[in-house]
Amino acid sequence: MPAISRRRFLSISAAAGVLGSVPLAALATPAKHLLQSWTGVAMGAAASITLSHPNADDILDRARSELDRLENIFSLYRPHSALSRLNTTGRVDTPPFELLECLGMCGLIHQASNGLFDPTIQPIWQLYAESYANGHAPAPALIKQVRDQTGWHRVSITSNQISFTQPGMAITLNGIAQGYVADRIATLLRSEGLTNVLINTGEFSAIGGHPDDKPWAVAIDTGSQIKKDAVMLRDNALATSLPNGTFFDQDGLIGHILNPRTGLPVKTRRDSISVTASKAALADGLTTAMCLMNDAECEMLLKQFPSARLV
Repeated sequence: MPAISRRRFLSISAAAGVLGSVPLAALATPAKHLLQSWTGVAMGAAASITLSHPNADDILDRARSELDRLENIFSLYRPHSALSRLNTTGRVDTPPFELLECLGMCGLIHQASNGLFDPTIQPIWQLYAESYANGHAPAPALIKQVRDQTGWHRVSITSNQISFTQPGMAITLNGIAQGYVADRIATLLRSEGLTNVLINTGEFSAIGGHPDDKPWAVAIDTGSQIKKDAVMLRDNALATSLPNGTFFDQDGLIGHILNPRTGLPVKTRRDSISVTASKAALADGLTTAMCLMNDAECEMLLKQFPSARLV
């Protein structure tokens, strides 16, 4: 069955304009601020790290190693990752600190969103994916049955163990892990004294601004005819969700965002939701929750996080 991914179309500009498909390495910058970048894939999304430094190659090598280590914690595509082991066995003993920290952020956003952000939605998501891969919608009775295998209150988290209290449970961190990984790479590079770095793991984290004393300009392309202005980043983060960016069915009618309260797909008026915040994980989780909210609920959610702004 082909993988169904939750990603959006993003392009990056090192100036104030929109680059489209121009490679980062081809940008015209003064020699003293020559940008170097690594591009690849992280957490199932196109990724890049862009900086200007005499030892850029060594720095990027260390960052790539850290990305690989974090994938061994969070990736659903690596069968031996900590997350995959949790979903397969229902428990992980002596869990990695990073998984505990990310789940802590999940709990915070879950509470703030009145349960609309719920990583335990994975069994229902899998049910929809498998049903539509076989050419039909899941039966309502089966949706109700699988809903009994969800619920954030059924996840037990201690420093020594993460476990599920209900058989058949699984979690997905697709709505927050890419932002969290960006934060961890930013923490690593800041600890080495770096400034003026843009990290893209599907969500963005900026350390400082562009080396030419400008903010990093990140242009968001929703795939529609409506183009959005570039978002200026300096020492902050950006995340975007496309509520209607991915569908379970071939007709493009059944969106991939599911309501954990009902197990049903959400119909939304928004093409995209973008949030800036002090941390990419926070911005990532908030945009995921906001796909399920009306305007008033989004406003109330953002008021609980002073660093967060709707773009």
